[in-house]
Amino acid sequence: MKDSVTEEYLYLGFSHKYEDCIFPLHTSISLFLLSYCDCKLFKIFLVPTGEDVGDQFVTQNHLGNLEVHLISRCQLPAVVQSCCLPAVVVKDGNFCRAGLSVVLRHIIQKTYEAEPSKKDVLELLGFKKTCLKACAEVSQWTRLCEISIPLAVEGFLTASPEQCRTIPPDILQLERKLAEPVRVHNDDKIRRQKLQQQKAGAVATVPVLSKETTEEGKIVEMHEHPLPSLELSLAFSKLLVQEVPDAVNREPANIRRTKTSDLPLLEHVFAEGLYFTLADIVLFPCIHHFLVFSKKQGKNLGNLPLITCWYQRVQVVPGVKEAAAKCNMEFLQLPELISAPEEQLQDFSSVPDQLEEENEESNFIGGPRPTMTKLMENGIEAKFSPHPCPDWTLEWTSLPSAVSPGEGKMSRDRALRKQQQLNNLVAAVTKLAKPGDVIVDFCSGGGHVGIVLAHMMPMCQVVLIENKELSLIRAKDRSDELGLNNIWFVQANLDYFNGTFNIGVALHACGVATDMVIEHCIKARAAFVISPCCYGFIQNTVKFKYPQSHQFKEILSYKEHMILCRFADQTAAQLPPERRLIGKQCMGLVDLDRAWAAEERNYSVQVISMEPESCSPKNNMFVGIP
Repeated sequence: MKDSVTEEYLYLGFSHKYEDCIFPLHTSISLFLLSYCDCKLFKIFLVPTGEDVGDQFVTQNHLGNLEVHLISRCQLPAVVQSCCLPAVVVKDGNFCRAGLSVVLRHIIQKTYEAEPSKKDVLELLGFKKTCLKACAEVSQWTRLCEISIPLAVEGFLTASPEQCRTIPPDILQLERKLAEPVRVHNDDKIRRQKLQQQKAGAVATVPVLSKETTEEGKIVEMHEHPLPSLELSLAFSKLLVQEVPDAVNREPANIRRTKTSDLPLLEHVFAEGLYFTLADIVLFPCIHHFLVFSKKQGKNLGNLPLITCWYQRVQVVPGVKEAAAKCNMEFLQLPELISAPEEQLQDFSSVPDQLEEENEESNFIGGPRPTMTKLMENGIEAKFSPHPCPDWTLEWTSLPSAVSPGEGKMSRDRALRKQQQLNNLVAAVTKLAKPGDVIVDFCSGGGHVGIVLAHMMPMCQVVLIENKELSLIRAKDRSDELGLNNIWFVQANLDYFNGTFNIGVALHACGVATDMVIEHCIKARAAFVISPCCYGFIQNTVKFKYPQSHQFKEILSYKEHMILCRFADQTAAQLPPERRLIGKQCMGLVDLDRAWAAEERNYSVQVISMEPESCSPKNNMFVGIP
């Protein structure tokens, strides 16, 4: 292990313990990953939600060889108190990582950095290291793994016998996901291999771990398994760092000529497809506890053949058995469920996917004029309030270089436009802020807004929230260069920040992120200054339905509103002037709907065009005051 690794503190919530399961399940999942990685880089703290947990719990907690400490919520670092757990912070630092996926990905990266020989740990992040990287608000898969399944299992384990008679819908949704065809980056090549194998009637030799494995977790038995053997061969060859099945030899002519649409589909081996990833680590403790509880209740789980097959397959992955033992998880053997009678199996094509149904008409044909005319006939047109201080500007030449966005990797012209955008937001925030205020820069990126605010307003506390780690690290480097001591950095999705604040700011929050920021500010009764972006990415989500305001809902359908959103993105400088004008009007209408929705919740909102308008094709700005 590398020397001088900076000590980091990992804070995990604790509400109660049910047999071998620690609640919330996010804590059980985090401990399972730490055990799987054999990671001891973090000082671990349990944060009880009640007052009846003493030191005795820690000594009898069955946390394997992980040393844990108890700490009350009020003793947490201030930046952690503003976040949902789990959370990680460097000792005495102002940089916090919060939320299950962010924390788990960080544990994996730190483990690999400390011990580069643990390549199997790094492989948990999947292709291009993107496993569970997208936030739950925009990724249905992240939401299912990170939020829906853990909450569904927690509810199932604590429900009354009458309430837990049926399988939770989110578990059924996972079963349906496992039935979907697998898509991987070299999909075509593997599917042709599978076709060739099927035509040859092959039975591949597939590695299967016996119940007694070597200390290194190496394979000690080989068994022959029927199809789908290609997927299994690929999956376990990668897990055991063996040669991937030979794909060098060119396929026969009849295989090469086969149309892609006629190739056999790939089946799931693990949760995301062919390879064992972080998603499996997250789901395994949840499904384990669900199956154990269900079997004790005598429930028939014949409706979950794919989940039970997956559960038994994960058990033989090298390292999983050892990690489970450390977490006091005794594997359940369910051979009778693998071959459940067909009449017991549910047709999962009938399980509704609410978002897919709502968004199935998201590919629209036609222009925005009919929709705009419909709104005009009802007296609705884009409205822009006068700019309160159009000529206000920061004295950029007198500011330290680290304050200027030009310090980032951008051209001189782009840096100038970014300065002009910042002039608008900083001017608006300056009029709203008072000493002692907490200002949150949502979707902060490299910190262009937050760093300027922290430098210009030393009497205010500024919090930067961003999901992309590298962007936030760049922001922290700039802050350290300036010696700022009134700034925090939180790597998390918006939903994992629950601190109190006075003003929310966002420059070019993408798509639904603008509505997430507005919602966060309204819940905190905070003022907001927001510049939206990427209108074309707006679509119905679990939390947001469009249009949002009462006035727009009475006139427009979801489809008509989405047409406005798509054309609101057509404001680029290279487009014809008439088309840009229509794009600007569509932007104004989409943002008018947002403004009216906020006003229905007791806010005063202005939609303003930034000055000069050439500073960005997306030059709208909200100023909302409760």
